[in-house]
Amino acid sequence: MAEAVVEERQLLKTLRWYDGFVICLANPGFLLGSLGNSVLDMGGWGAMLIWGITALIIVPVTIIYSELAAMFPHKSGGLSIYANEGWRKYTTLVGPIATFGYWIGWSVVLAFLGLFTGSIAQAAWFPGQPYGTSAFGGKTLDNGYFSTGTVHIGLQHLIGIGLIVAVWIFNVLGTRIAVSFAYLAGLLLMVPLFCFTLLPFLNGDFHSANLTYKLNDPGLAWGGWQLALVWIWLMIWSTAPEAAATFAPEYKDTVRDTRKALLSSAAFIVLINTVVPLSLTGGVGEKTVSGFDYVGALDKLVGSGATNFFVVVMCFSFVLSMNTATADGSRALYAISKDGLTIKELGVLNRFNVPGNAMSLDMVINILFVLFVGNIFGILAASNIGYVLANAFAISAFVLLRRDRPNWPRPIKLPSYWIPIAVVLFAAFIVFSVVGIGWFQIAAGGYGKGAQIKIIGFAVLAISFLLFLFRRIVQDKERPHWREETPTMPEEAPSPAVVGAPGVSAT
Repeated sequence: MAEAVVEERQLLKTLRWYDGFVICLANPGFLLGSLGNSVLDMGGWGAMLIWGITALIIVPVTIIYSELAAMFPHKSGGLSIYANEGWRKYTTLVGPIATFGYWIGWSVVLAFLGLFTGSIAQAAWFPGQPYGTSAFGGKTLDNGYFSTGTVHIGLQHLIGIGLIVAVWIFNVLGTRIAVSFAYLAGLLLMVPLFCFTLLPFLNGDFHSANLTYKLNDPGLAWGGWQLALVWIWLMIWSTAPEAAATFAPEYKDTVRDTRKALLSSAAFIVLINTVVPLSLTGGVGEKTVSGFDYVGALDKLVGSGATNFFVVVMCFSFVLSMNTATADGSRALYAISKDGLTIKELGVLNRFNVPGNAMSLDMVINILFVLFVGNIFGILAASNIGYVLANAFAISAFVLLRRDRPNWPRPIKLPSYWIPIAVVLFAAFIVFSVVGIGWFQIAAGGYGKGAQIKIIGFAVLAISFLLFLFRRIVQDKERPHWREETPTMPEEAPSPAVVGAPGVSAT
């Protein structure tokens, strides 16, 4: 009797390191989405300082992730997988919490930048249409098309929802289509980046008098340190290029491509995060930047006749960021489902060999965020609760895996002094989380919905725990176990060649 053999779909190895770099070009869009509030709170000099410090903190974190990515070359999901592998010997709860914390940090980019793009497009082309609930603060305007109870839906919200659906279509049809779109949007991104980084210096608009430093203002708690730590906590989400590691199984040369993608992206982000706050604020003034009036900024820098073109390319750059978010977040859910830590339905690839179910969940969740949260800072703060904790778990996993799996093949192996560096970084991320979660409502000029946002952020982590129990008890029909035996060696020796790098030794 003939037997039909059904092969399980696998993620395809179609990417090179420069594809990963282009994917991480999303981060300048995240910077612009938060820059206005940071300038409002800290002034131009203060914003430049804290954005730059945050980017420098992320560089060693990125280097640590390069070793972890090479240890698990066949696992998608990025840092959430590293956290689970390091902690599951001690508790199985870290895996689902880290994954959903990491996923929500990337997933809500769709709502965050969808609203942001909708606001810019409306200001440029449809100023007479209803704005609805403000995307940039806590104010509610009573002129939306309709109300969902908590949010008045204006044109910016409808544009955001349309972009969320469009990005879902780009990604659900396959990785190559999504990356090809990323190249187009990444090329266009260079245009507004040029305007915001170099043009203020070239055309003489930059004046240091436009910049202030507010972190030493009288009355700030802890001499300004509290506000600075809150903003570092918020900026970690906008700064980390770890998305390049999420695609490790899809690179043609897993080890070399992952390492190059991570390090090149980290260096680029340090440059952009330092220069843009300085040049843009010095060129157009703090009032324009803190009001998120990028249309007005472009009018001043390039002249009103060219503004429409620059608005188009800037919106395309934000759609690139949304494209990266849905690709990265969906792979995190796919990977953790394959490891048995959330429902099976999220661990399925569609006929285009991408996590279609996870992408569809992203789309639905983000549309709900637009409809029922409706403002950028609230979305960012809610997602950051789990995202920074996920990074802390992943950093600590580096130390745990060095101790518990000393003989595990490490195609990229960092020198031993990276262990205390990781310990210090883990402690720092815990401090950022405590201060950020406790006092983020002081940011953005005093955002006033701290309790509501904290409930949303922690609810996501609670849901991850419930889905974990459903997977183990209902779908896998086993008793939940809080610890797992972990292998000391992989089942199959990894195939990637060993490589070396500055500060990196080969085993």
